[in-house]
Amino acid sequence: MTLKSSRPTKLLNMLVAAMAVAASAGVHAQEEKVLNIYNWADYIAEDTIKNFTKETGIKVRYDNFDSNEALHAKLVAGKSGYDIVVPGSHFAKQQIEAGLLMKLDKSKLTNYKNLDPAIQAQLAKMDPGNEHIVDWLWGYTTVGINKEKVAKALGDMPMPENAWDLVFKPEYAKKLKGCGVSFLDTASEIIPIALKYVGKDPHSKSADDYKAAAEMLKQIRPSVTRFAGSGSDYIDQMASGKLCAVVGWSGDILIAKDKSAKAKKPQQLEVLLPKMGGLLFFDTMAIPKDAKHPDNAHKFIDYILRAEVHASLTNSVFYANPNKASLQFVDAAIAKDPAVFPNEAAMATMIPPGTPDQATRKLITRTFTNFKANR
Repeated sequence: MTLKSSRPTKLLNMLVAAMAVAASAGVHAQEEKVLNIYNWADYIAEDTIKNFTKETGIKVRYDNFDSNEALHAKLVAGKSGYDIVVPGSHFAKQQIEAGLLMKLDKSKLTNYKNLDPAIQAQLAKMDPGNEHIVDWLWGYTTVGINKEKVAKALGDMPMPENAWDLVFKPEYAKKLKGCGVSFLDTASEIIPIALKYVGKDPHSKSADDYKAAAEMLKQIRPSVTRFAGSGSDYIDQMASGKLCAVVGWSGDILIAKDKSAKAKKPQQLEVLLPKMGGLLFFDTMAIPKDAKHPDNAHKFIDYILRAEVHASLTNSVFYANPNKASLQFVDAAIAKDPAVFPNEAAMATMIPPGTPDQATRKLITRTFTNFKANR
């Protein structure tokens, strides 16, 4: 009896051992020196990836997307193949609620303490407890202009007190059409601003409010000469003087300004801070639920949260960062630039990120689609 009973015991032990080896192999596969990142274009310092790889030995595949909608669709489809993604906080909220993002292991983020509590409080509105996302950089959607070309196009007409009049008021927009007017090709960026411009709640759920915004947009649609899918679609156009007014992202307009300043024929480019404010956004680092290299992802997040590294991002792409320890390493001219770090009064006018429900998202999309189609 004893001998017979020992045989299944031995088989069981062998099976347990085999399972342990398999589990170990799975963990080992997760820890291979690979990291797949999906981020916006023109949104990182030139040496960030190179320096991270040099320090850690982790090989990075770095791809770009041009809209929150594109990233969201990939995450919803599943098996994106990415370990780090950079969604806007308002989209991250949807992704968290849908179970698409992994909870962060803060014990692996030694530099987490560098984050500004004020920014963390903003993100907590989208991510209770700050469990899933960490801010990458932040900025705002606003109006950027070529001062010389706009002045020439307006002629005797004075610059408006509210910069949004340049693109939303027909008498101004018509005059700028000839020198090029570009809008972001993103519903979630344009429609909240349009709502506020016509005196409505920028995050309204009322169909009537969207009709009011649509009527205003219809009047200026003939003056919009192009829609830009990403910052890279208008940065070079601005820098070379082919656009005189854009509705774009603050840092991208400043990148265009920096590029132009280094060109043979520099343009007089400026980021405007509209009287009624811009649309605030926080772009965040997150780990997809099905990421194959979560440990490497945590290493990258912690690397970015180093004061010097986060400062290098701001110095390169002209967006503010959430890292209070980094300010001492930010170039003085950038740290003092109100277009990068708006003052308290300007921040008070900003439209905060919204978290629309499904029905409201349909209203936003329909209003923008009709605007583009001029109907």
